Amino acid sequence: MLQARDIMTKEVITTTPETPVSEVAALLEQHRISGVPVMDAGGSIVGVITQSDLVSRARDLELPPTIALFDLRLILETPAHFKKRLEKMLGVTVAEVMTPEPVAISPEMTVQEIAALMARKQVHTLPVLAGGKLVGVIGKIDLIHAQAQESGA
Repeated sequence: MLQARDIMTKEVITTTPETPVSEVAALLEQHRISGVPVMDAGGSIVGVITQSDLVSRARDLELPPTIALFDLRLILETPAHFKKRLEKMLGVTVAEVMTPEPVAISPEMTVQEIAALMARKQVHTLPVLAGGKLVGVIGKIDLIHAQAQESGA
């Protein structure tokens, strides 16, 4: 049974929180990857920035949904959540747009467990950590390659 260590990309492209979003967009396009881990100056992973983060940044601002009851208007989104969406949309650095506290996995996790985790958490770029250090990254394409490899294609 294949594990993360068998399918992960070991030469990981990373970025920093201070990097401009435009540079990360060019990096993703150039290397044809869906996301990269974000590392602080001490070498710790602090987030992940993905194509999805960049797409949600490019969307039009959606105002919070409301319900009108007589003369009362109820807003169905917390101010904190709306503020977070607005900041992400207006962000110009990785720190402002990235997904903080990323879901990370160990090198021993099986391909089936990885697929289930991606589906459950709705994430598609998973840093692989061993002893707290980044040793690889797995994206959706790595799972597709693994499935092809297991079927003998």
